[in-house]
Amino acid sequence: MPWLGLGVWRAQEGGEVENAVKTAIRVGYRSIDTAAMYGNEVGVGRAVRESGVPREELFITTKVWNTDQGYDSTLAAFEASLQRLGMDYVDLYLIHWPVAGKYKETWKALEKIYRDGRARAIGVSNFQIHHLEDLMADAEIKPMVNQVEFHPHLTQKELRAYCSQHGIQVEAWRPLMKGEVANVPEIRELAAKYGKTPAQIVLRWNLQHGVVTIPKSVKEYRIRENADVFDFELSQEDMAKLDGLNRNQRFGPDPDNFDF
Repeated sequence: MPWLGLGVWRAQEGGEVENAVKTAIRVGYRSIDTAAMYGNEVGVGRAVRESGVPREELFITTKVWNTDQGYDSTLAAFEASLQRLGMDYVDLYLIHWPVAGKYKETWKALEKIYRDGRARAIGVSNFQIHHLEDLMADAEIKPMVNQVEFHPHLTQKELRAYCSQHGIQVEAWRPLMKGEVANVPEIRELAAKYGKTPAQIVLRWNLQHGVVTIPKSVKEYRIRENADVFDFELSQEDMAKLDGLNRNQRFGPDPDNFDF
């Protein structure tokens, strides 16, 4: 699984998402993260096919939406996603949110999909520690990935420690705080110190924490900029400085208090 990928949340189906995915692949990205709920799986699949890069060299993630959760409905939703993508497998399939009373049956469906070789890896998204404990109490296969909101104002320290202990890879969504990273004085100071942008500082912080990250953009210069994070390293002191910005502040929904 690549450490850096392109997220396509809110990238419009059609030309916008296709151009973003093609641009990302052209400049070196090999991981694309979509979801049934994003409504752009068709465009992602088309862009992948037209990219000129063999499918087996790419890492494609999609997710089952809340209204499709349950055993049989998840299997059907997965087939529908494959059809929209125009693929016969995905590299990672996730449960999008921990819908109470449904995610255990949904996970059983993901286990079948994995055993059948239709997903190379399976995991969850937005699961708190108590959701993971509940899921793994009955699971035959433990989640391989937990994709959660993660950034300097929401460092998720306890959740990351729990996932590390259980061999679950943490992946960050909304790593750039809806663009707010550029407005944090401490991040701007580090950007000046390292000769990088605020976004690059935060993405590098993600990577040095061992967190896979999938910043979203549809602009070519941003897509290029977000990938330019492998030629420098933050000092331990500066990593700690960013860690100290935690406010437990969410820019997205709270997994314990959502109603989709």
